[in-house]
Amino acid sequence: MYFYAARQPILDINKKLYAYELLFRDSLDNVFPNIDGDEATSKIVEASQFNVGISEFTANKPAFINFTLDTISQGYPQMLHTDEVVIEILETIKPGKKLLSCCKELHQKGYTLALDDYIHKKVWAHFYPYISIIKIDLLQTSFDDIAIIKKDIASFPHIKLLAEKVETHEQYQQSIEYGFELFQGYFFAKPEMVKTKNLSPSQMAMAELLYESSKIELDLASITDVFQRDVTLSYKLLRYVNSSLFMRQSEISSIKQALVSLGIVELKRFIGLMFATNMNPEKPTELINLSMARAKFCELITAEINKNVDISLSFLVGLLSKIDAILDEDLEDVLAKLPLSDEIKAPLLTHKGTLAVIIKLVSFIEKAQWDHANVAMEKLKLNKETVLKHYNEALTWADEQTNAAMG
Repeated sequence: MYFYAARQPILDINKKLYAYELLFRDSLDNVFPNIDGDEATSKIVEASQFNVGISEFTANKPAFINFTLDTISQGYPQMLHTDEVVIEILETIKPGKKLLSCCKELHQKGYTLALDDYIHKKVWAHFYPYISIIKIDLLQTSFDDIAIIKKDIASFPHIKLLAEKVETHEQYQQSIEYGFELFQGYFFAKPEMVKTKNLSPSQMAMAELLYESSKIELDLASITDVFQRDVTLSYKLLRYVNSSLFMRQSEISSIKQALVSLGIVELKRFIGLMFATNMNPEKPTELINLSMARAKFCELITAEINKNVDISLSFLVGLLSKIDAILDEDLEDVLAKLPLSDEIKAPLLTHKGTLAVIIKLVSFIEKAQWDHANVAMEKLKLNKETVLKHYNEALTWADEQTNAAMG
């Protein structure tokens, strides 16, 4: 059995991962269902108890989960540990006495409560002592209204404001100015500004490695030479190849030995990860995770559909699908600087072909746009169970890889 969920990152003011919101809940028999909130919440709680567990899926970060009044009153939140869940009270729930009583009880037991898609009403003031987070949709709420909310919660300094649907750097900066401490949306996965940027010598080394790794036949001597010219990359390579991921009985002490030991597939993955993490070290780790998960997903799906595509090429296309966000630069400009084949660039720039459809599919899953995802799966002739199985595998693999390489 598999626990299927799309997770959306929630970041703190320093753009560091604070938690995930689980956007999708389902069983294997009904992958993208039209079900009500009660059933959706029930399934995710059930999965956490009898499957892999929420903490494992969210890399030990808290999971924001929507709860209806019925699931709250039936005690479903208490089936989860206080450290692994943030109870989101759906915006459709009316602030009545029954809900207030439940909130008091959950607060006393140590649970963190959040008001989802908050619409300001004076009656919510009765709930403020028990609420830790208020989520505000920036697309639906003006900054004038936010100022009123801030004034009314001023006596409750424990309440944090979470900005939802932050799409631009400007919105992010405005949110900070208005006192938001948590952020959810795709601002961190898009360029904050368009600018021209020259690659530094270290970045040029990464570009060179990326080019070498895109070849079907690797030139080991050339790759070894690039690593030997960069102390930091050499260090990371040796750390990675000696990590617990590979459970080696003896340590590897030379660059060439490390490269040979990894093998072609693992070496290409490592180079891809190093490219993503070194091109802009100021970017949040979660964005690197997202890029790596996409890369692995593309590789797994390509192998599944058995097209005449090199899975290493597919991996690289998935990785580069977020390179514009990593560099804060237009995708076309970024790719123009990299000596890559048209096979790699074309799916990203023209949005045509099998690899382009796979990129679209993973993007739809990330945003929980299930209708669009269904269309993409039909084009690829894949069933939903298989796709979400590989998506979960990709998320888990990305967490492991980035932790090993950046640790």
